[in-house]
Amino acid sequence: MTVQIKKTYRGLNPEMLYDEIRDTVGRHGLNAAQANLQTYSVSSGATQSRVTVPVRNSDGTECGSIHILGSAHGDVRMTVILHDTLVSSEVVQALQADIDFMLGAYEVKW
Repeated sequence: MTVQIKKTYRGLNPEMLYDEIRDTVGRHGLNAAQANLQTYSVSSGATQSRVTVPVRNSDGTECGSIHILGSAHGDVRMTVILHDTLVSSEVVQALQADIDFMLGAYEVKW
């Protein structure tokens, strides 16, 4: 089973969001350092960015992933997927609280 943290942000650069999430995940004993960054052009001349990152626990086992998608409109969407059999609920709750604290001002509320 998996736990998902889904957020949409306005006014954030996708690479900066990745850096912040990578560091936040690292403070909770997880590793998200091997990012795959792709940039796509759109017909208006703007670009879209996509970042995908496997999340590993302290013994190197893959226990989730991070997906960040930056749109040409300036919004950035993020999904953090964690396997609850490999990551404790306490870590998931602390991670979500840190993300909300650090990035809450940028979050788009639907």
